[in-house]
Formats: sequence, C-alpha cells, structure tokens
Amino acid sequence: MALKNTFLFKILKYGSVVCGSPRSGRAATAAILGRSPFRYYYNNAGKPSSRGAGGTSHARVVDLRSDTVTKPGPAMRQAMAEAEVGDDVMGEDPTVNDLQQIAADLFGMEAAIFVPSGTMSNLIAVMVHCRERGDEMIVGDLSHLHIYEQGGSAQVSELHIPQKKKKKKSLILVKCVFIVMMQLAGVHSTTVTTLPDGTFDLKQLEAKIRHGYPDPHYPRSRLICVENTHNIQGGRVLPLPFLQEVRALADQYGVSLHMDGARLMNAAVAQEVPPSAILQHTHTVSVCLSKGLGSPVGTVLAGPRDFISKALRCRKALGGGMRQAGILAAAGKFSLENMIGRLVEDHRNAKTFALGEHRPPNVPNGCRSCPSSYLCSISLPALLDCKPPLFVVDVSAVETNILRFALQDSTMTPQEFCTRMSEVGEDEEAALGQGVQVLMYPHFGNSVRAVWHLGISAEDTRLAIQKMRFVASRYFTEIIK
Repeated sequence: MALKNTFLFKILKYGSVVCGSPRSGRAATAAILGRSPFRYYYNNAGKPSSRGAGGTSHARVVDLRSDTVTKPGPAMRQAMAEAEVGDDVMGEDPTVNDLQQIAADLFGMEAAIFVPSGTMSNLIAVMVHCRERGDEMIVGDLSHLHIYEQGGSAQVSELHIPQKKKKKKSLILVKCVFIVMMQLAGVHSTTVTTLPDGTFDLKQLEAKIRHGYPDPHYPRSRLICVENTHNIQGGRVLPLPFLQEVRALADQYGVSLHMDGARLMNAAVAQEVPPSAILQHTHTVSVCLSKGLGSPVGTVLAGPRDFISKALRCRKALGGGMRQAGILAAAGKFSLENMIGRLVEDHRNAKTFALGEHRPPNVPNGCRSCPSSYLCSISLPALLDCKPPLFVVDVSAVETNILRFALQDSTMTPQEFCTRMSEVGEDEEAALGQGVQVLMYPHFGNSVRAVWHLGISAEDTRLAIQKMRFVASRYFTEIIK
C-alpha cells in the first residue's frame, strides 16, 4: 500500500498523531516541562573527538555522560561466546531461562522475563497492569517513564482499514501494523510532584487516585509508578518507609505498584539490603542490565507468574521476542552474579568528585603526573573545595553513582562548563601533565549531570577533579581580566 494516505504517512513519519496534528517526542517533552527541550541531556548528541591542543590525540577521556556507555569486559565476552542458546520465543533458550530464574529469585518475585530495553519493559508493565483502554496510571512529573520514554503508554492510533479486494496482502500487512499500534496502550496518565529526594507527597498521591469508577466521566486508577534510584533527581534512593506507605495506599485502593528500577541495584547497595527487601513493597519491577551492571543490552521485568505470562504476549506484540537470545542473556547472568558488589566503587568515586577524599600523609598521589598545586598528599580537593566557590552541591543528595551539581556564577552556563571540560585547553598539558577530556551533560535547572560506572576508575575521578579545577581557575582568570 503506497504511503499516499495522509494520516498513515503522518503516523509513520512522526510516531503519533494527536487530533490530526503531528507531535514529536522532543516537543512533547518540552511542553510537559515548560522548558526548552535542548536543556535535557538526551538532546546533547555527539561525543567530542579525543584530540588535544594543536590537534594531537593524546588526551585521556573520562566519560561521565551516562552509565549506559559501559562496555563488556573479557570475562563477560567469554560468557557470551560460550552461551548455550535455543529459540527463546519458543521458551527453549536455556541461558535466557537461567537468567530469568536468577532474576526472579534475586528480586523475590515469582517469575521474570528478559526484554531488549528498559523502555519496552516499562511499557509492557503499563500495558499489563492497565488492562482496559482509558485506564489511568499515576507517575512522578520528573520520572523517566513520564519524560524520556516518548509517552509510549499513551501512543494510540485507531485507523479503520477498509477491506478492499485489491492489494489484499498489503492491506493485511498494514492492518497488522496498526493492531500492534492500538495496543500501545491507550493509558491515561496523571502526575504527582516529584520531591527533591525522588519521593511523592503521600496526601497528594492519595488525592490523585480516582474513586468514582464506574462513573463514565472519569478514567479508572490502575497503577502507581515509582522510580528507584531517581535519575533526574541525581540518583536518589527511595526510603523503604516511603515505599511501604505507597504500597499501603495501593492496597487500600486496589491499584498496582510498579517500580522503574533501572538502577535498583545501586539503591540496594546504597541501603545495604538485598533487592528483595526493596521489592517486597512493589508488585512488579523493571531492572536494567546495561547500566551500572555492564551488560551491552537488556532489561528484566519481574512480577507474579500470571503478570509475566501476560507480559510475554505484550513483548511479542511490541517486537521484543528474540530468538537465540542466550548470547545476550549470558551477559545479563554475568552482571547479576558478578557486577553488583562493585557498584560501591562507583558510589565512592561520585562522592569523591563532589566532596573530596582525605588520605594519610604517607599515601602518595593517585595521579602520577599530578602537580602539587592541584593535588596534595593529604587531601584531594573537590567541587565543594573550589576557591572562589563556583559550584553548588547538595551533600545529602550524593547517594549513588549520579551526581547533579549547579553553577552559582550565572556567567558560566552548564553548556559552557561542559564544553570546557570536554576540550583540551591551552597550556593544559603543561599544567596537568596530560590533556584530559571529561564528558558530562548539561541538565535542567542550571545544573550538570555526571554519572560514574565501571569504566571510570579512582584515577579517572582524580583526573576529572584536576580538570574541573583547571577549568575553574582559567575561567576566573578570564573574568578578572
């Protein structure tokens, strides 16, 4: 069928049509928050080239853009290469089955399913929990599910396909495509205010739950979604008492509680509890394997057995059924069995960058080429030690591997700071002993986001601190002139 149908063309080009008008995901995000979409880190495309001053290529790159940039190491690659595989759509891939069982046991859930991405996993959860078109979910206004997943839970295209005799095969194909799109998922969402620690005001949350069903004027409240750790709020860990109270509200009103636990393991490590201690307060969870846990791809969705059987159908409808997926699942198994304990290193490095590190006087500098003007043998200065003060950090908010900090000098924007950090400045190699490119993203609210992961060592963190202080020093020298 040729793409002459105007409505069909808009759907395939823009992804969604609301009242006949195309709406891009980026514009929708801007409309939701009332801010320019270019202030959000996903829109800052491109990795700067690793070139030093004068076009040389000797700069050390410290990539703090996201923990999604991790790459599998030799041991994980070996596990992938040696994985036993089968057809997972038929339920016959032993490595996928092992991963799903390991995850279910670790999370304290009845069952689990391996899916390609966190966005798909959250969408599947919404589709299963919100079983009827027009059901409603309650999410935080700064949640990843609400801001960065393209509103997939609400993207619906109802298009009547006339059953003409001619071009029958093409019409059937197009109809199949739109059957899938109509399953995405017809869910209405309402938001509660996300507090600085990632939680909600429980009275506001309760007020958002609809009580009038089956009154035809209102949607039916079906689902509450929480995010742990909270991305936009800087990797905040949801307190266990808060989760307990949210679950009590959910049970009281007969709604489900889903956790976007993309970085759940960071929360568990920070709270020094097993993941199941957190998840006992939720019905379902989505856990990403490709962030701090280091897998190249994949997410696990877990919950009751009946929920997972329905999730399997949704995964197939969304195109997430993979065949010999054991090669990828082997990486996920390796992550769950070997990579959780090391997350504490990422948390420590993030705190070091923000708050500093103190060492005994007899311990040598961590950086071999560090001039004494930038590091001393007693303490490692950090953001809060910058003189004169340039950065603002909420010390209590530095809990895991994500650091969000602000610039208090209005003449230095987050964009300019990130640009300076990513480039090798004049005289930098002479001052620091080498060129250093630190990659970060400007964030919303005049802030900068930096994320630590398995690719960033303690030495990388010290180099990033040196570069930060070098950039700050050069900046203050310029404005004084």
